[in-house]
Amino acid sequence: MAQKPLRPCRHPGCTALVSGGYCEAHKPKDRDRRSAEAKSWHWMYLTLEWTDDLRPTQLLREPFCRECAKDGRRTRATEVDHVQPHRGDWTVFTDRSNLQSLCHSCHSRKTLAEMREKNAALRSRYRR
Repeated sequence: MAQKPLRPCRHPGCTALVSGGYCEAHKPKDRDRRSAEAKSWHWMYLTLEWTDDLRPTQLLREPFCRECAKDGRRTRATEVDHVQPHRGDWTVFTDRSNLQSLCHSCHSRKTLAEMREKNAALRSRYRR
């Protein structure tokens, strides 16, 4: 059986030959930065109820980004967002009235704002 030819590591300046990607010294670190709390409910996004029902139904019902529409733009929605964060609560997670369709940009912006808000609340709690 033929093997792929060795290629230089993708890290700039590294000349180590590897079969794919990076050498051991330059392999990217695990980028999963979720909190332990978020990891505990991430499984919900892998359920058939989410992948085969809630998400596709929401994108069919609302195919354009809700936030962009407020500014008069028609941008195709690619993400389904929970209006109110569910924080692992299955009832809130599956509540269809709590879902909105967003484009990737608007979803990222909203998620970042929620993370900053949560971090600020944690910081203020520890300052007391």
